[in-house]
Amino acid sequence: MKLYNIIKSVYTFIEKTQYLIRLIRLIIIQYREVFMNVYPNIFSNNPLDRVSYLRSNPDWIKETVAKDDTVFTPFWRGKPFVSTISGLVSGNSSPDQQSPAWFPLSFFEEKIISSSMVIFLGLLNKKAYFSIDISKISDPENEAGLKDLGIFEDLMVLSSQAIDPGELAILGQAKAIFEWHNSHKFCSRCGSESLLSEAGYKRICGTCSSEHFPRTDPVVIMLATYNDGAFLGRQKRFPPGMYSALAGFIEHGESIEEAVARELNEEAGISTKEVSYHSSQPWAFPFSLMIGCIAEANSENFELDEIEIDEGRWFSRSELKKAIEGNNSNFFVPPSMAIAHHLIKNFVNGQ
Repeated sequence: MKLYNIIKSVYTFIEKTQYLIRLIRLIIIQYREVFMNVYPNIFSNNPLDRVSYLRSNPDWIKETVAKDDTVFTPFWRGKPFVSTISGLVSGNSSPDQQSPAWFPLSFFEEKIISSSMVIFLGLLNKKAYFSIDISKISDPENEAGLKDLGIFEDLMVLSSQAIDPGELAILGQAKAIFEWHNSHKFCSRCGSESLLSEAGYKRICGTCSSEHFPRTDPVVIMLATYNDGAFLGRQKRFPPGMYSALAGFIEHGESIEEAVARELNEEAGISTKEVSYHSSQPWAFPFSLMIGCIAEANSENFELDEIEIDEGRWFSRSELKKAIEGNNSNFFVPPSMAIAHHLIKNFVNGQ
């Protein structure tokens, strides 16, 4: 009897602990901006719980796909399908704003499903969200029955509109995963074709069984500052008059701080004294993570490489304040959809 009571007590403790963990997890998801201090960069603040501990279970995925309330949003050649029809969209955006359209799996014919890539996105209030890439069909509006229900829109175009930020982040997640799969169809070890696994979060080689996982390319984007000025540059591909923060990929064996210092030195000949982190931004073009930093320079000295940076100079805080407010006719900075905008705004506000 004593052993029974001990076992019962242990079981009760474990059960209560698991309940407490679930409760804490729900609180964190509900108030993630308070706990995580997430900066409001677009493509950030994804509301979905990706439940990595569940999506690796094929039986769970199979059961979840079959549920009546599970929904799928279509992609076609890199573009998400958006709509304003109330029965298809969440209603989180204004009625006239194109938003992700969500369909039950039964909407799509079996021949389309079997030829398409389906990935799991996550759960929200116990409801499952998936995405389906129907790029293999040539006329999705007619072949998939989407005509007059909405349009396939470029994600970059949507990012500058009044779309719900959470849903924009979901679309960014889906696009980045699809982009990775489309560019990593073959095993990097033996060259054989690999197969999608774990609902989109792994590929397994059919020949050598090597496992490959979706890659995120880290990019540093930094605003160099010195006293009351900040350095901005422009590339030839930029619209006339636009200047932005400098950026570059992090290389192997390199810290964020080292990458910031190297890129500033290579592109503009700026010597860095200190680097501080600002915020980050998922960037699904194709699958990067922008890591925003402020870099305090040792001096105002600079020398452009004239390869990546065509023009560049130091701008005063007052000049940048006018640019952020849209009141400078001589030059302009990236819009609020870009992390560079928030780095500059951060400097203007003296933060």
